[in-house]
Amino acid sequence: MTKSHYPYPPDEFDVRGPEGSPVGVHREPRSGWSSAWPFLLVAVVFAGLAVAVVGFLSDDPGGSENPPAAQQESAAPESSAEGEASEGDGSGEESGDGSGDGSGEESGDGSGDESGEGSDEATEEPAEESGPDIASLVAAGDTSAYVRVLNDKSGIGGEAARGAEALGAQGFSNTEAANLEGDSGQTTNVVWYAEGRAETAAAVAAILGVPAERTSQQPLASGDVVVIIKESLQIAE
Repeated sequence: MTKSHYPYPPDEFDVRGPEGSPVGVHREPRSGWSSAWPFLLVAVVFAGLAVAVVGFLSDDPGGSENPPAAQQESAAPESSAEGEASEGDGSGEESGDGSGDGSGEESGDGSGDESGEGSDEATEEPAEESGPDIASLVAAGDTSAYVRVLNDKSGIGGEAARGAEALGAQGFSNTEAANLEGDSGQTTNVVWYAEGRAETAAAVAAILGVPAERTSQQPLASGDVVVIIKESLQIAE
């Protein structure tokens, strides 16, 4: 645009400045800090970025994975060694304590108790097998009753005399030893008694070793108690 066509009047901005000075720039002189702070800002930013990069590289997972793995691998043998040691201790304690205490208690207490019980049973058996109390039975019976001791036809000779003698030794004063005429039909020694002579018959059976179940009441033709002998008497001592 030429000055002929410039619509505005001239002013101080139209005056050319000194040679070498900016043209058309109207700024106040700048201080040294305003000129230097952009460079300082850039330096601070770059320093922060450098610190961040260094920190990131130092925390890199790729570089820190191997050491924990190595620690785990090194810890595994220690744990297995501790497990083996504990297993060894357990086996030692089991073998030592189990064999010592178990065998000792079982052999000591078991054998002692069993032997003790066995001895008690052994001492009780003679009492059970001692048989009836003959003295009490004789005292309950009538020693003056008429007792006949008879050898059966198929019996053993001489047993009637043995029986009568054994009864006399226990206080029976009215006994007879004889042979039975005919066969009684019995297969073993028996004791028969008349009515009211059960207690006397029990005493006679006990002295001659005849079981109580082989005594019975019978209608006797003679005597208060009759002993039929078919086999050897088991006379009580």
